[in-house]
Amino acid sequence: MPVEFLSDEQAAAFGRFVGDPSRSELERFFFLDDADLALVGRHRGEQNRLGFAVQLGTVRFLGTFLVDPLEVPTAVLDFVAGQLDVVDPSVIKGYSEREATARVHAREIRRVYGFRDLGEELASELRVFVEARAWTHGEGPHALFDRATAWLRRRRVLLPGVTTLVRVVQQSREAAHTRLYEHLADAADLVDPSMGSRLRGLLVVGAGERSSELERLRTSPTRTSGKEMDRALARVQAVRALGAGAVDVSGVPASRLQVLARYGLKAKSQRLRRLAEPRRTATLVAAVWSLESRAVDDALDLFDVLITRRVVNPSRRAVAEDRAKRMPELEKASTVLARVSRALVDVLDADDENIVLDVEAVWAALEQVAPREQIAAAAAKVGELVPAEVGEQSELREQMSRRYRTVAPFLPLLGAALPLLATAEGAAVLAAAQGLGGMRQRRRVRREEVDTSLVSPGWQRLVFTGEGGQDVDRDAWVLCVLEQLRAALRRRDVFAEPSVRWADPRAQLLEGPRWDEVRTQALTGLGLDMPVDEHLADVTASLDAAWLTLADGLSVTGGQGPVRVEIGEDDRARLSMDRLDAIEVPASLHELRRRVAGMLPEVDLPELLLEVHGWTGFLDAYTHLSGAGTRVKDLAVSVAALLVAEACNVGLTPVVSETSPALGRDRLGHVDQNYLRSETHAAANAILIEAQGAIPITRSWGDGLLVSVDGLRFTVPVRTINAGPNPKYFGRGHGLTWFNAVNDQVAGVGAVVVPGTMRDSLHVLDTVLNLDGGPKPEMIASDTASYSDMVFGIFRLLGYKFSPRIADVSDARLWRANPPGRTPSDYGPLNDLARNKIDLDKIRRHWPEMLRVAGSLVTGAVRAYDLLRMLARDGRPTPLGAAIIEYGRIAKTEHLLTMCDPVDETHRRSIGHQLTVHESRHRLVRAIFHGRRGQIYQRYRDDQEDQLGALGLVVNAVVVWNTTYIDAAVTALRTEGREISDADLARLSPLVDTHINMLGRYAFTTPPFNGLRPLRGTDPVTQ
Repeated sequence: MPVEFLSDEQAAAFGRFVGDPSRSELERFFFLDDADLALVGRHRGEQNRLGFAVQLGTVRFLGTFLVDPLEVPTAVLDFVAGQLDVVDPSVIKGYSEREATARVHAREIRRVYGFRDLGEELASELRVFVEARAWTHGEGPHALFDRATAWLRRRRVLLPGVTTLVRVVQQSREAAHTRLYEHLADAADLVDPSMGSRLRGLLVVGAGERSSELERLRTSPTRTSGKEMDRALARVQAVRALGAGAVDVSGVPASRLQVLARYGLKAKSQRLRRLAEPRRTATLVAAVWSLESRAVDDALDLFDVLITRRVVNPSRRAVAEDRAKRMPELEKASTVLARVSRALVDVLDADDENIVLDVEAVWAALEQVAPREQIAAAAAKVGELVPAEVGEQSELREQMSRRYRTVAPFLPLLGAALPLLATAEGAAVLAAAQGLGGMRQRRRVRREEVDTSLVSPGWQRLVFTGEGGQDVDRDAWVLCVLEQLRAALRRRDVFAEPSVRWADPRAQLLEGPRWDEVRTQALTGLGLDMPVDEHLADVTASLDAAWLTLADGLSVTGGQGPVRVEIGEDDRARLSMDRLDAIEVPASLHELRRRVAGMLPEVDLPELLLEVHGWTGFLDAYTHLSGAGTRVKDLAVSVAALLVAEACNVGLTPVVSETSPALGRDRLGHVDQNYLRSETHAAANAILIEAQGAIPITRSWGDGLLVSVDGLRFTVPVRTINAGPNPKYFGRGHGLTWFNAVNDQVAGVGAVVVPGTMRDSLHVLDTVLNLDGGPKPEMIASDTASYSDMVFGIFRLLGYKFSPRIADVSDARLWRANPPGRTPSDYGPLNDLARNKIDLDKIRRHWPEMLRVAGSLVTGAVRAYDLLRMLARDGRPTPLGAAIIEYGRIAKTEHLLTMCDPVDETHRRSIGHQLTVHESRHRLVRAIFHGRRGQIYQRYRDDQEDQLGALGLVVNAVVVWNTTYIDAAVTALRTEGREISDADLARLSPLVDTHINMLGRYAFTTPPFNGLRPLRGTDPVTQ
């Protein structure tokens, strides 16, 4: 029978070998040092020495002695025998001839190495550890079980029986849960004794209603309209009125609160109603506490989208259309005036300077071109169509002011519902926005009632009307304030509290004791623990070396190579760089690709997923939303079916099979709601990333330290606020961008989803800082759109070498650094390019703040996107932002100079190759995501992230499967005696799919293979 959360197989595997240990595990647990060898050498006979050493490694690895000490993998025997110079490991069979020998050796190992049984005192320490872990991290039972096992091994405590350890885990989790529920319920009761009953009322479905109030409150807005904005604000007001935001949750670990809140926001009301107290009240407190910031974020997202799509963009189109309509008349009148102007110039040039001009004579000359009335009419028409005091921006504002009805519905709640705060720069805008609610019922507003400092020149003539400008046009004033409110929110001069996406990044930066606590460790890890002058000396010396290297390279090529210094029409020196020539594909590579492709077995996508799961166990990462252990049989099959449905964008119908319990529609619905989410996708992906890196052939492709980040666009044809317009990618519709990171071992290591096609540079950093797994990359490759001086600076602070592919090097500004006390270097032909100087003093002044920014980012205290928007301030950076820009110019210039090396193209080609790999992966993504024309039909942000997370995971599973079989095919070819060069091996790609069937209805059966499938075109027996 299963031991509670452990299956029969898991319980049976406890304290036993399951497969071969990895090479690193063999070296860690079974390596014998000099003291070990001396102890082993005291025993007589090869079989006894080998048996003793195997028992020693076994107890280190498993944490217990085996009943039969010979039940170890052959790889362990071979590894240990090799250290003991035992030629024939099979001699260990004689070790079991005398049963007492193994017991005596086990007692000796316990005595010498200090292994102990789990007594009462140690059991108490173990319970304290597991309870603390359960309280602070909220891990599931399997994870806690593994943590407990690791704790015992570290302290050389022999593993107890599996039921003993299961009981410790269960009791510890129950104690942590009880503590959590009682803490939140009591905290809510302290704020308001009636809060519990008020929250429980959210679960009631009223007469004639189809859903509870909680289900309505957790539904995000999807339309973009003033009425929808009003409903979004009313939702914020309703959630805040529940009072959960006032509950003190500071004593609850953030991870525990998030897990409980996620369960409360996902579970159906019926399920929540069935929960016992105080769990039900605690779950509702956590859910509504989290829902408050979600509702605020949704409302502000909608406000930003509404002003952009329904006010600014239509106004801009109206201005363009109006100008287009005026163009024929303007052209006609301008043509007359142009001819008249030429005639007038001719008269003035021909006239003697000593003779007074005769006006009638001038008019006579002009009337030869056009009648006087036509000239006057043309001048009047130009003055009418292009008034001197009105520019394009003023016309845009005039069009915006006509859209008052769009924003009128939500004005009363704008200031009352949203918990907005402001910095000194945003205080005036916030005060004006909060005062807009009272203007909806008024037509007449006086000048002294508004803050005139907020009225920019483009709004002046529209806002101030009447005699002397003493009256205020209400519509124009409202739109003037809303436009500035949107800009202030984007700069975070106005921010929300509580909020996630619209919070104040300044408040999230580490400071005081929090910063002191992590400062040393964070800065040491980033290599920033030296004085600023020492650090700047290092980076400026590296920049100087890059300038000198390029100057030497140009002298070698004589200025006639692929990189040259050219003088433009404006007499400015510029770098000119030729495109790289394509690397020739040799016949041997063509043949290798053909043969390997022909050897890959044909497979259906569901079988592929289950086969990869059999190798890696990645589907076991899908745990229940509540953190409880699963009792669902064949969960991996259900998860695989849902992954196929999401990744192929085909819905549930093709994967449902009512004859299979694991594939029934109700079962899939339950698993989808409770197991599939972004966190479990990331955990499963981490397993696949590790598996991909362990396949031998990937070492020919890279070491995982080069990562590229690029965006893939998806059209979203349904109503949603989480999509943006871009005619280039989405035509007349809207869409989103999936920023994903891929390393040089072809594993997708992370991704973020953003609406529309926002500037890439603001999201590349968030993508890199939130990778699912793999080693920390050293170099980050991207396209030109991801490039800005500030991004270069942030990446350099965080220890990354940011390496975007610059489309046009000639337009890039290059910088030099002249540290005080050092003679400026002579860069020869590059001196004209090296005229811009880095302000090192600006960096020194802000260095402590820059370090705090780096520490806050690397510890995850603040979101990179928010911080960059705040520092950049729409092109008017803060002093700290300006310092980071100066610092980034060092990294940017060094990167460009390295890219332009006319002698060594390695750096440039490595970036280009990695981006080509990334594009090939996007092609594979499109092939898998084939259903419903490859469009996203999810309305809500979380659902979009979950679906694209599933897609990325399936792509990685395909890559792992392909890589494994490519490695097997190459091994088979080499076994046949075929020569395969390392250069050809490095250019093989696992991003192929012609052998994978992704269409039709899907069958989920575990492949009946021990090991790998037979390669096509080979003899299975020989293989």
